[in-house]
Amino acid sequence: MKKSTDLGQQSPPDQAREQAQSSGMRETDRVGIFSDAGYSVGEHHHRSKDAMPELSIIIIGSGFGGLAAAIELKRAGHENIVILEKADEVGGVWRDNTYPGAACDVPSSLYSYSFFPNPNWHRRYSEQSQILRYLKSVADAYDLHRHLRLNTEVVACAWSDEHKYWTVETSSAQTFTAQVLIPAVGQLSRPTYPRIDGIEKFTGPAFHSATWDHRVDLDGKHVAVIGTGASAIQFVPAIEPKVASMTVFQRTPPYIVPRWDTRYRQWRLRLFERVPHIQKFARLGWFVYLETVTTAFLYSPLLARAITAHARRHMRKQTAVEPGLFEKVWPNYPFGCKRGLLSDTYLPALTKPHVTLETHPVVAIEPGGMRTADGAFHSADLIIYGTGFATDQFMAPITITGHRGRTLDDEWAEGAHAYYGLTVHGFPNLLLMYGPNTNTGGGSIVYFLEAQARYIRSYVDHISTTGRAWNIRKEVATSFDQRTQDRLKQSVWTMCSSWYQNQSGRITANWPGVSTQYRRKAVFRASDFREVD
Repeated sequence: MKKSTDLGQQSPPDQAREQAQSSGMRETDRVGIFSDAGYSVGEHHHRSKDAMPELSIIIIGSGFGGLAAAIELKRAGHENIVILEKADEVGGVWRDNTYPGAACDVPSSLYSYSFFPNPNWHRRYSEQSQILRYLKSVADAYDLHRHLRLNTEVVACAWSDEHKYWTVETSSAQTFTAQVLIPAVGQLSRPTYPRIDGIEKFTGPAFHSATWDHRVDLDGKHVAVIGTGASAIQFVPAIEPKVASMTVFQRTPPYIVPRWDTRYRQWRLRLFERVPHIQKFARLGWFVYLETVTTAFLYSPLLARAITAHARRHMRKQTAVEPGLFEKVWPNYPFGCKRGLLSDTYLPALTKPHVTLETHPVVAIEPGGMRTADGAFHSADLIIYGTGFATDQFMAPITITGHRGRTLDDEWAEGAHAYYGLTVHGFPNLLLMYGPNTNTGGGSIVYFLEAQARYIRSYVDHISTTGRAWNIRKEVATSFDQRTQDRLKQSVWTMCSSWYQNQSGRITANWPGVSTQYRRKAVFRASDFREVD
């Protein structure tokens, strides 16, 4: 592979190059129960001519999770893979979220695959466009395009008890079948809107930050922003110079700590490229730092108080020019209950003369604006919703039907759960990426995704020796979920309402520990499973 002039990634490993030259899968709408794709030599295993036919595998989604799963399986010699992607290119949330100022809040050296470092990250915290280019380069390096079926939206998946395979249906009435199904649709893929009376009555443009309408001209407009989460604190300062006025409607203020972003100089990029171990040490340093932050709000009240004091100093300093603003933006819940946000520009934007922070809740939306609980009317030319995602609806709108016709919606009626976020009793050969209770409260999700991809590879390696279907034992899954929820009930995440919880207060998003604990414990054990009759 030629080295990208923009990203400067290292050439892919020999294994990726060898597999890039192997024969492609047949172009068909159906992945057979057993494919006629040729066997290949993997990094982990060698398939002999007498080996069983390859398992057929379907992955749904091509973000960080879907690509990680595909690469890990290919490196192990599993080539009979189809990746179904609803959009016209890879990228997941980094393809979809194109709002002004969109960037990552995890340092670039850590928010990337350990097996595919990029020495040419432009900034400490990369922008959306460069992360998307990175993911495209990963897909190129590991020859994933021949596995991709773009513009293919999955609407339903059903397990056949008789034939022991999954049937996947798409919005265009295509049908795919495979023995192993790996949904990698993420927790942050479905925008959510607030439940406000009259939301449909507004006559001006209105859109969610995750589906930004770039056709709308912001110059000279009176803008209403509803929500003050991770997206809003990025796009508010980005659009503030353009608008005539902006009112930001805040329900719950976030903790904000310094971002300390910086653009890397060329000498540093050249150093990372020529001496890769230096970048590895930088990655390790950020990993240790974020593990320490997570440890603080999970296990150490002393460290948590220190970080809270740090946030207080930062927020007070940035709001000092406007009396009373600090009291509006300072949270009344413990640090860590919601994900802490990083910004050096959001609070200063709120101090501008044409920007107003409104803390009274919006109770109704009318044709020309919105009305708050104090009775005041706020006129607006357009509304931007920065109100997050439906994080507790992990597979929606896809319907997943498992053993004996039971759906995931049925199984998760009281809250989503999965064994290490990966597999659910009653759904044989279903392996989730970024499933329930695998989010990190303070680190890099890519680290979790790599651990999950390794688990999936081990599972597929195991069942490929038998060609049969396996199901997590009910007692194993139930015991794990009970232990997980018991730990979560003691965590800081119970002390406020957040997207980590479902409507009943059950924490369905986060892992109750640090990243290293997850990686150490999420190891495939055949004894956890039972063969499906």
